[in-house]
Amino acid sequence: MASFTLTDLSNKSGEVIEAAFNGPVDITKHGKRKFVLLTADQFDRLNGIQAQRAFRPDELTVEERAFFLQGLDAIAHEGDPSDD
Repeated sequence: MASFTLTDLSNKSGEVIEAAFNGPVDITKHGKRKFVLLTADQFDRLNGIQAQRAFRPDELTVEERAFFLQGLDAIAHEGDPSDD
């Protein structure tokens, strides 16, 4: 695991970030590990969070499309005085 100091984080941020793309990076202060820098994907995997997938409208089922449009319609008419 790569290791950098807090000073390195300030002075060599590009190098620290590049190292984080290859795996977790220890950030130390006075020789003691204080932080671990991860990519968002690494963090999500660690926490068992599945990545959200974006869908194109033409990939939705008829039911999913109707549900989505109902939600958009509800948001569009929130606080609309003509609905009273």
